[in-house]
Amino acid sequence: MNLPEQPTFRPPSPAERPWWWRLEDASGEEVAVGGDLAEQRFASQADAESWVGETWSDLAAEGVDAVVLFEQDRRVYGPMSLHE
Repeated sequence: MNLPEQPTFRPPSPAERPWWWRLEDASGEEVAVGGDLAEQRFASQADAESWVGETWSDLAAEGVDAVVLFEQDRRVYGPMSLHE
């Protein structure tokens, strides 16, 4: 009996998930974070904004002071402070 081939998992391409956040410190330098916060990409602006709304305190705890939203290479807005 032949089983159907199982699809191989591949991460979505930047074209499929063009929205992403640049994470910055207070001087505007890029901050690298680890774990589930690292290198997140999104299919829509709404998804990206929801994610940062849910994770901003975790990002701040990792040393992120501000975020900048990009669609591929186009800066959409920011920097937006993560502080009150």
